[in-house]
Amino acid sequence: MVRWRSGTVTTVRRRWAGAVELDVELPDGARMRALAYPALVGDPEPGDRVLLNAGALLMGLGTGGYALVVALPDRLPADPPQAGDTRDAGHLVKARYTPLQPILLGVDEEASPHHARLADAETIDGMPVVTADLHSALPAILAGVHADAPGARVAYLLTDGGALPAWFSRTLAGLAGHLAGTVTVGQAFGGDLEATTLHSGLLAARHVLHADLAIVAQGPGNLGTGTRWGFSGVAVGEAVNAVATLGGRPVGSLRVSDADPRPRHRGVSHHSLTAYGRVALAPAELVVPDGLDPELAAAVATALAPLADRHRIVTAPTDGLDAALRASPVGLSTMGRGLDADHAYFLTAAAAGRHAAGLLG
Repeated sequence: MVRWRSGTVTTVRRRWAGAVELDVELPDGARMRALAYPALVGDPEPGDRVLLNAGALLMGLGTGGYALVVALPDRLPADPPQAGDTRDAGHLVKARYTPLQPILLGVDEEASPHHARLADAETIDGMPVVTADLHSALPAILAGVHADAPGARVAYLLTDGGALPAWFSRTLAGLAGHLAGTVTVGQAFGGDLEATTLHSGLLAARHVLHADLAIVAQGPGNLGTGTRWGFSGVAVGEAVNAVATLGGRPVGSLRVSDADPRPRHRGVSHHSLTAYGRVALAPAELVVPDGLDPELAAAVATALAPLADRHRIVTAPTDGLDAALRASPVGLSTMGRGLDADHAYFLTAAAAGRHAAGLLG
């Protein structure tokens, strides 16, 4: 449950799109690093009293390195300018029935300027869609796409398995200008467009953002329990089904590593094997990069062999991908490991992006 703290803002450290990082002093003199979303709680300033949810910080969760600002009780933000008793500004409620539920304009609801375009949309017209387990794959996939198709319009669909506010992601903030836009789907929010489901989000990516290609992955902070089915990335398999249902081309980015200390994630992670092998009912193209270390390549081939009855296993060339990864506009990191520490992971994601780019007409 919630571990509450109250304190005073001492320093505003840095800002990125939709978020502000703070130092907060508690009554006992202790200090906490905190994160606020100004669109939800207002814009904190030094001297403001803040109420914090400190649970993730106290537990030391990998992506929970902040206490989260719940309110500025002595300086509440003004109401939005739109009337609060109509649906003219939208009625899509996300993070539903939590104390900070926002009410947003859904891309396809009646008040949206895009409603007519999406009302009868049923296909994404063969658009390639790369599906990935972890948020950290996003910049690597994008690097692989733009290595061969620098002008491709790429949309990102942020699903709700990890962080719900898109604003939490510094990676996403750093990719501004490199993406056609972000669509936050399900309970996730804060993107350029808001969608109720992955299906409506994919249609919006194609018909509103005019994307040539899309990437689907959860936000930062995936949940895993060390069991076969208890991980948020299981939704990758459902994403494959959604893409196929809408007439797209699913391309699976595999979670591959020879650096992860956990046996279940070495070679091909059990997350990929379960999501693509057990949950995805539609066929996808699962991409393996050429030139992996021979021992790792053999382990990957063995792990993927049972999936070949449903999916097409393809090998993508990797020439130029290392340079593309090193030129990424944002830093690359997964589970605390950078590009050189887990090269196979990022190379595999980039190879999926390259393959998807090759499917463009």
